[in-house]
Amino acid sequence: MDLHDKEILSEEVLPVVIIGNGPSGICLSYLLSGYTPYLSLGATHPNPLLQSKLGEQPHLSLLEQDLEYLCEGLEGRSSNPVAVLFDSLLLPDSDFGVERSSPLEWRFEAKRAIPHLVLGKGPPGGAWHAMEGSMLTLSLANWMELPGLKLKDWMRDKRRNVRNDRATPAEIASYYQHYVSQMSLEQNFACGTTVASITRQSEDQEGSPACWRVTGLQRRDVELADGSSVSEDIPFSLLAHNVVMATGTHDIPACLGVDGESLPFVCHSFWDLEASISRGELDQSSDPVLVVGAGLTAADAVLAAHHLNTPVYHAFRRSVTDPGLIFNQLPKLLYPEYHKVHQMMTQQQHRPAPPQSRHSPSSPSSSYSGYLSFPRHKVVEFRPDRKCVLESDSGERTVVQVSKALVLIGAHPNLSFLPDNGLSLGINHDEPITCRRNPIEVDPFTNEVVSADGPGMYAMGPLVGENFVRFLKGGALAIASDLAKRQRVGKEDELVDGCVDQRVNTKAEISTLVS
Repeated sequence: MDLHDKEILSEEVLPVVIIGNGPSGICLSYLLSGYTPYLSLGATHPNPLLQSKLGEQPHLSLLEQDLEYLCEGLEGRSSNPVAVLFDSLLLPDSDFGVERSSPLEWRFEAKRAIPHLVLGKGPPGGAWHAMEGSMLTLSLANWMELPGLKLKDWMRDKRRNVRNDRATPAEIASYYQHYVSQMSLEQNFACGTTVASITRQSEDQEGSPACWRVTGLQRRDVELADGSSVSEDIPFSLLAHNVVMATGTHDIPACLGVDGESLPFVCHSFWDLEASISRGELDQSSDPVLVVGAGLTAADAVLAAHHLNTPVYHAFRRSVTDPGLIFNQLPKLLYPEYHKVHQMMTQQQHRPAPPQSRHSPSSPSSSYSGYLSFPRHKVVEFRPDRKCVLESDSGERTVVQVSKALVLIGAHPNLSFLPDNGLSLGINHDEPITCRRNPIEVDPFTNEVVSADGPGMYAMGPLVGENFVRFLKGGALAIASDLAKRQRVGKEDELVDGCVDQRVNTKAEISTLVS
């Protein structure tokens, strides 16, 4: 959708604008387009308490029910109650490895649709289009799917043999893009857009209600007289009663904040490693690659370098036995490649050498040649000669020579379109917004932002602490339910106003006849 071609560039106020076209924005668009979940006739849920509650008003859609009441007593792997509820309804008992049918059925009800616009920098799917295309995702395939289109069925049509319950990022990105087309949501999506600001518009003198103004640029191709085309950034400005932030948290890589981090051999993206590999800069004769971090992206970097037989130094702050380490939370059989990395981290740890022989880091012999881990170490300094100073938690320092350093310790969302980068919206108002440590504070049952400048601002997905697709769908349900409630209240108010006007007109007519 080209925004400059639409009448919405006037002062017309849109009901909803969604910022971000990843799985969060896509799922919310699906719910706002009239697709409505109901309890299927005769369906059962393995949780007897939830089954009893659902049976009390089976004629009502899930969007019309009391979500807080339905959430009571439910437990799951998310701290957001509606996320646990919706996940339990879409994938009952999935944490136990059981594949049960969902008790929900989806009906398309055009009368429930709420006009909306989804803004995104790239094609539908968001950051999934930028992820490495061959490695398997962390989550099971059915955990990645959106309502109404089974991911496994879609994958089966795309490749002959689905031997693994996990999909590649490239497959997931393609699935999300296909989903938007399959569900006829394209008319709601404006791609190539970058949001510059979101501000609160006060009520004007003519009595127009307060709303949100969203400004930015949309990149589009402009055809020249000679038939060629050039890209051009066109400004846009939109007004909306409600704005939803669904941008994810992968925009700005986290940094260590140490000396030398800006040197050219220090990178903060897995794709920099991919580029070095494709240029033939790394092989088994290279100096080691230093990988900093103990998350899954860091593990992917270790695997990629190890596949080329390139030596790897791997430094991270935690102990290998720390229960908070992601590898200690993954089933070994389901994630063999990450279990392999954890084995390497455990079995090939750096052993401090005697003072007289400290020429290079040492490790016990093992089957994983060329790999050496530095648990409970931090980076102190990067030097121009490609040396890196590591320090253990006991204060002992080790200097290593590297060919490249990859700092993969997470990322922060780009909230530059908000005043002070949204600093006041987090649980801790003095810290920047992050997925794990300081998400945006929202109402748990509506996802409305608690500290926003006015009503009608929502946040969902990683911005509120939901990293997994299976749980961010709950945020879409919470927001869609709240917007549907406001829509019903608005129609009731219009009906009441209409009845009052009718009574006034009737009284006026009677007075005229009497006189």
